[in-house]
Formats: sequence, structure tokens, C-alpha cells
Amino acid sequence: MTHLRNDLKMLHESLLEGKLPRNLSWADTVELIGKLGEAQPHGGDEFTFVVGGQREFFKKPHTHDLGTDEVARLRKFLRGAGAAVETPAQPNRMVVVIDHRAAHVYQYSNAKAPESEKTVKPYDPFGFQRHLIHKKEADYKGERVPEERSFYEAVAAALKPANEIVLVGHGTGTSSAVDHLLAFLKENHSDIAERVKATETVDLSAVTEPEIEAIAKKQMIAVV
Repeated sequence: MTHLRNDLKMLHESLLEGKLPRNLSWADTVELIGKLGEAQPHGGDEFTFVVGGQREFFKKPHTHDLGTDEVARLRKFLRGAGAAVETPAQPNRMVVVIDHRAAHVYQYSNAKAPESEKTVKPYDPFGFQRHLIHKKEADYKGERVPEERSFYEAVAAALKPANEIVLVGHGTGTSSAVDHLLAFLKENHSDIAERVKATETVDLSAVTEPEIEAIAKKQMIAVV
């Protein structure tokens, strides 16, 4: 499978199935064939085009563009070659909006609207809802401190399909949910950490669900 940039992909599709291009430049022709296979000089103005096992000789035109007959011959050559073109996959982007209470994971294939949203909450059997508090600073009067690791593992699991990640969080320093999450990913899931494109700190106090989604959308657009 061959990956073409968008303009060459459109040209290739037009040559195969669409209306024959009226103004097809020799430079674009050679670049397209070079991406699909080989375009090698063969002496003088003649070039050898090789694509998918097919071989054909084409002459560089005296003008800037190929003539109508040559464009039609190029179409026949490409159809016979049957060259496959790979359509680039849409990036799988995820935005995590995280604070002490929960992580909202939004999945985007574009910057317009999230395709899905998953909320991950820390295991909190005693209702503390403060997974980021340091154990040495906590006074739970003998009660078991809520586990942090399970929370971060759940967020990491949700991020596995992503190839672009933005982390948005509340707080700074030791109270920063983003800093804690990123540190956890670097230590335990370095492959996921490498896909983090940006981190942002915002005030998440008293925000509504629609406002959280708006924050996610804003941050995703900023890095696209």
C-alpha cells in the first residue's frame, strides 16, 4: 500500500475513475509515478514508468502539460498496474480532563465533537475522593488510605487506543492531577506517555459537564 499526500491522491483517483484532467503537468505526472513505483530517465526526453509490474515508456512533452492522448494512455497504464493507494487513517486523539474527583476521557477523530466520553473515578470506599493526597499527610484515623494506582491504571487503560493525547488538569505542584498522571504514565506506561502532545492547567472548580467538554474541545483544537 502506498501513502499519497492529498493532492496526488486526488490526481490518482481522477486518472483511474474520474474525468480525465485537462491540465496535467509533466512534473506532477513524474512525482505521482515516483510515489507509486518508479519514473526513470531512459535517454533524451523518454522516461520509463514502472508501477505494479507494469512498464511503459512516456516522453516528456515539449509543453508544460501532457497531451490528451498521453493522459488517456497514462490512465490505461495505471489501470493495468492496479496500484493501491492507502488512505491515511484519522488520528485517534484523546483529551483527559482530570482533577481529584474524576478523569473525563474524550475521544476525537476530528476537532469538532467528541465521539465518546468515559468517566473514570478513583476507588473511594470511604468517600474521601482525594486520591492525590499524600499518605504521610493524610489523617484517616487508622482507616485504609484509598489506592491511587488503580485510578491511574484505569485512566491508562482508557488511553491505550490513542495516538495523540492532551492532559488537562486542576492544581499545581503536588496537587496537580496532570503532573501525577503524567509521572505515572512515564514510570509505568512509557509508550502512552510518549503520545502526550500537550498538558494544560485550568480551574476545574465548580464546572459543569458541558463546560468540561468545552474545555476538552478547546485544548484539542489548540494542538491539532
